[in-house]
Amino acid sequence: MISLQEENDLIDQILGGKQEAYARLVDNYKSYAYTIALKILNNRPEAEEAAQDGFIKAYQYLKSFNRKARFSTWLYRIIFNTAISYKRKNRVQMESIEHNDRGEESRESDLERSDKEVFIARAMEHLNEADRLAIQLYYIKEFSLDEVAEMMGQRVNTLKVRVHRARQRLADELTKILKEEALTL
Repeated sequence: MISLQEENDLIDQILGGKQEAYARLVDNYKSYAYTIALKILNNRPEAEEAAQDGFIKAYQYLKSFNRKARFSTWLYRIIFNTAISYKRKNRVQMESIEHNDRGEESRESDLERSDKEVFIARAMEHLNEADRLAIQLYYIKEFSLDEVAEMMGQRVNTLKVRVHRARQRLADELTKILKEEALTL
């Protein structure tokens, strides 16, 4: 990860006409930008496209970036909004055979993963996309509440309530899943 000073220097270079400096920002943030888009879209090709479009939008609007927040927070907000727009456009989503087929290969990979991860992932599927993203950004990626709130375009207090309620729903879903698992033993 690059420092805030390096980030600001790169932004100054880009705004000064050195377009190649943007490649360094893209390289630094592309992995997590893709992850955000994938969590929302659940489709690898669409997530790649949404992340790329988000980077293009960020480049186009870089002059409007006010530097009160980190560039990453601003960028992730753009990626989030772009992915949501893609999802709205493609309400009737064609899922790939790979994603849809829960065949032998998936069962084997589930066995390889720890039970804890499997149950949490299954429970997370029952949350809406905004709650799922808030939980992932805050607990898994360990962004601060302020950063997550800015990325998601919400007030911090609203986000606190969202995270709290999402955690409760997650606990309820885990309870249901574990009861179902216990009945099948």
